[in-house]
Amino acid sequence: MTLDLPLIWAGLIATAVLLYVLLDGFDLGVGILFPFARSPAERDMMMDSIAPVWDGNETWLVLGGGGLFAAFPLAYGIIAPAFYLPIILMLLALILRGVAFEFRLHGRKRGKAFWTFAFSAGSLLATIAQGFVLGGFIQGVTVVDGRFAGQPFDWLTPYTLLVAAGLVAGYALLGGCWLMWKTQDQLHGDARRWTALAAAATGLLLFAVSLATLFVHPRIGDRWGFTGEGLDVAVFLTRLPVPLLGAVGLAVVALGLWRKSHGWPFLGAALVFLSGYIGLAASFFPSIVPYDIDFRAAANADNALGLMLVGIAILLPAILGYTVWVYWVFRGKVSADAGYH
Repeated sequence: MTLDLPLIWAGLIATAVLLYVLLDGFDLGVGILFPFARSPAERDMMMDSIAPVWDGNETWLVLGGGGLFAAFPLAYGIIAPAFYLPIILMLLALILRGVAFEFRLHGRKRGKAFWTFAFSAGSLLATIAQGFVLGGFIQGVTVVDGRFAGQPFDWLTPYTLLVAAGLVAGYALLGGCWLMWKTQDQLHGDARRWTALAAAATGLLLFAVSLATLFVHPRIGDRWGFTGEGLDVAVFLTRLPVPLLGAVGLAVVALGLWRKSHGWPFLGAALVFLSGYIGLAASFFPSIVPYDIDFRAAANADNALGLMLVGIAILLPAILGYTVWVYWVFRGKVSADAGYH
């Protein structure tokens, strides 16, 4: 039996990106919610809740980006120059956020206030930049003879601004759900309120983005049954479970809030993101550079993919095992007198 190496690597990279969005999404969301905390002590608890895991969560971004470069060099060579500016903004924001994470602990008054602002600003800017990349990716990249042939600011459109706003709301939802899970007392109550507001904003913006996406490129509309001649009901019904999954996720969040659950809202938020991710796959798979190049055409040689697969077969279980172990060790609630540092 011959392994379908391009498909395996496409699945690995897609999984790494999804794990990054879910895991780093909640700690970016905590940073987005940082300004709304009542006191420096609450911000300390918010930071302590993500301190053991935040840097490990970014491992999946490295794996996704590095995997794209190694396994699909043609796609990487097109996507990178198409989104140089938002990618650089994202990386600088993540660096600022990482520095602020450590320096805030040792700051005094003005210094601590500055690093508090830097942590929140870095989280927000990184999220917005990711929204620009995602929105620009969905609306398509101009490719001529296997190279990026567009303009430096093709990614900056009203549609990408809408996607960025939706991602900010979604990450705030993940962050609020995480804080509900990990905190108690007054901060837990604040997190419940933030989660409710973020869930409402996420639902509205997700609906707006989904509707706009149907018209951002003709091929997406065709995939969902919206053709120039009207709605193809048969095609639409095959796609209907995807938005229904998102609706179920929001319902789980709402039910968890109503029943004062600590963990269920996070599961609901994860279902919302999973729904969006599956929706993207349904919209342009097998394209890896929408809408001109599919993943097989962009793949590296089979011998290279096979050799790298041996390495990832060793590395991936180690990363997964370490991730599970860290989350297990630091399970439970965060308290004001039990800082991570």
